[in-house]
Amino acid sequence: MQKKSIELWQELRTVLSGRNNTLDAILPPLVFTLINSLAGLAPAALTSLALAAGLTGLRMVRKEAPAYALGGLALTLLSAGLAWFTRSAAGFFLPGLVTSAILLAGTLISLAIGRPLAAWSSHLTRAWPREWYWLPQVRPAYNEVTWMWAAFIAARLAAQVALLKQGDATVLGWANTLLDWPATILILVISYIYGLWRLARLGGPGVEEFKAGQSPPWKGQSRGF
Repeated sequence: MQKKSIELWQELRTVLSGRNNTLDAILPPLVFTLINSLAGLAPAALTSLALAAGLTGLRMVRKEAPAYALGGLALTLLSAGLAWFTRSAAGFFLPGLVTSAILLAGTLISLAIGRPLAAWSSHLTRAWPREWYWLPQVRPAYNEVTWMWAAFIAARLAAQVALLKQGDATVLGWANTLLDWPATILILVISYIYGLWRLARLGGPGVEEFKAGQSPPWKGQSRGF
């Protein structure tokens, strides 16, 4: 059990390795929520913008990849602008709803064309051969995990829309925070456990067996999804 837990943690670190600057996108909305509840819309918008700009400058001074910080700054600028234009703190979270809707559409399109998003995500992270993912003994596992992702994104979007209609920016802000990386990490863990189980049931070759052109019977994929 301990070995499996360590393996799961290592695999999760692999998947998240390119996302170590997510605080650049998470902190400004969180600060906006806190300041808005204490001091109102204008101070919240200015503080979140200042924080996003500061994070961007810090990345550049440290000569780190500024992509996440710049993305966070652009998103914060758009969010603050919408909140100011609509005169509603809830408007700050409109871009998040649009992002969820676009992601849901992309997920469903990937399923419709037979190239599930979960397979593309794994390929980009691990650089495994694309042809392996499309094998009939492999693709169903990635299809099913992608459907799981679609259900999660749809539920998150529905919750965001419902809270936006209520107009309570504080509740919406905390809900967005919880439905972002905490919920996403949980979904990734479930996806990994289910995906490996499903691959074993499908009986296809593991990645290394596929690369070596081995004939059945195969041992299958024992680690990594």
